[in-house]
Order: sequence, then C-alpha cells, then structure tokens
Amino acid sequence: MHNYQEMVVLIGLLMLRMVQISVASVVSTGDFNKDFFVMWSPSHVNTSADGRARSLKLDQESGSGFSSNEMFLFGQIDMQIKLVPRHSAGTVVAYYSLICSSRGLPRNKFFANVLQLTSDQPNRDEIDFEFLGNVLGKRYILQTNVFADGFGNREERINLWFDPTTDFHTYSILWNLHQIVFMVDWVPIRVYRNHADKRVGFPRWQPMGVKISIWNGDSWATRGGRDKIDWSKSPFIASFRNYKMDACVWKGNARFCRADSSTNWWNMARFSTLTSTQRRLFKWVRKYHIIYDYCQDKERFHNNLPKECSLPKY
Repeated sequence: MHNYQEMVVLIGLLMLRMVQISVASVVSTGDFNKDFFVMWSPSHVNTSADGRARSLKLDQESGSGFSSNEMFLFGQIDMQIKLVPRHSAGTVVAYYSLICSSRGLPRNKFFANVLQLTSDQPNRDEIDFEFLGNVLGKRYILQTNVFADGFGNREERINLWFDPTTDFHTYSILWNLHQIVFMVDWVPIRVYRNHADKRVGFPRWQPMGVKISIWNGDSWATRGGRDKIDWSKSPFIASFRNYKMDACVWKGNARFCRADSSTNWWNMARFSTLTSTQRRLFKWVRKYHIIYDYCQDKERFHNNLPKECSLPKY
C-alpha cells in the first residue's frame, strides 16, 4: 500500500510538470472529424455530435479504424481510451504511429485494440500500443512494440495496475531524437533509447501517422490464441476522447522537425532521458507489472539477444 501511495504522489508531480512545459505546439483540434479519417468500416465508427469523442466497434462483420490526416516526425501523442469491458478475449485494440499512406491497414491483418504510430513502407517504422483482450475476471495485457527500418520483434508486455474498462486512461507516446517513451497516465512503462550510433535501429527519419483500430486477433492475442472471441458477447466497443497531438507536422523537410527549439520542446536536452521521478516510476512498473520482455527471452533469440538489450535505457 505504501508503494502505491508513493506512486500516486509521484504521478501527481509528473502531471504538473507536463502541464508546465506544454507550449503552443499542439497541432490537433480536438475534433476527431477534423484531425482523422476513417480507414475502414465507417458503419462501425461512431463520433459524438461535437466531434470530441469516438468509439470503434468489432463484430462478426468487421472491425474498424481511423487514422490521422497529418504525418509527424517527433513529438508527443496522448489519447484517452476506455477498453472493451467484460469478456474481451481475442480482441485487440491498437494505438500506434507508423509511416503510412491513406490506404489504411491491410484487410488480412487482425488487431484488437491498437494505438500506433506507423509508416506504410517495406522498411517501415512503427511504435505500438496493443491492448490484448482477456476472459472475464482476467487482466488486460498491454503489449508495446517498436519497428525500425522494417524490423520489429521488440515486444514487451505488462499487466495494468487498474481496470482499463471502467474509465478512461491516458496513453502517451513521447518520440524524439533521443528516446521513445511509452506512458500510461504519465507513468513511463517502457523506454526505447536511440542507439543508432551503435548500429541499433531507431525511427528517426521517416514521418509517421497515428492509427487507432479494433480487430479480431484471436489467432494469437489471448493465451497465444487458445481463447477465441465469443461472438455472442459482441459487439465489442472501445471508446476514445481528449486526444492531443503535440508534434512536428511533416512538410517534407526533416531538418525542421529535428531542430531544437521552443516549438519542438520534445527535442530539448531535458527530454533526452527520464527524470529522477520518471525513473522511480519506471522501476516500479518493471518490478511489479512486466510479464514479458524480449530482452529476457534468450530461447527465442538462441542466446543472441538484440544489441540494444545490453545498452542503457536512460
């Protein structure tokens, strides 16, 4: 209990600091209709009258998804999400950034709840939140992944310390020249550091768009595919609101987005590594909530772990 109370205080301090450093670099309007387009199944996408809230539906007919109109090179993306309640085994909600075109996700891929930054190139970059549904009474699993120059296999999984289906929580990606930080309610759950100077892939040249989708992932998402979607419990609905895209809009010149300026606050030296408060929270997550780390999976990599696994995270 003491550890949890200490964590709450640390989160409060961290949130205050994030509000203080936010400057007029926000490029989103807060209106889903203005900042995003529907990738597929518009009948499964429901947006509030004022454009401030949106939900995605998955049923036997289809999943659904939407994508940002703009592409970005560095910045911070925040999205409040409430996940599919009750029995959600086999579903995946994805929230990600990637280098992409307006073609959207290929139809032969199956996500559940996902938030991504991603690109649509053979050597794509991609930064993923993937929320893996579960049977009633079992915890949601949050999986993160990073693709750089077309190579992924960098999965980490954690058990969330709260029920993500009863209320909205903020999921954030900070991406700059120095690091990628995955955050849940401002708590850093993962850090992927730029070690490109040591020949480790890092997304640093290709702009990425923001994509959110829900899809059928029951071939792998829950207990390795052993728990399938129970379609009698459908439709499965994930909800989104209060997003912020505080990032450098891609205009064709990487130098502008890589500059250290008051507008590009994320590239400043103080955001090149975790603060002392963030490090304490990060260690707490690693100690109590991580359930899979590719850097610990020697069997998978035949005792030849990826190079970044032996390099510092901050």
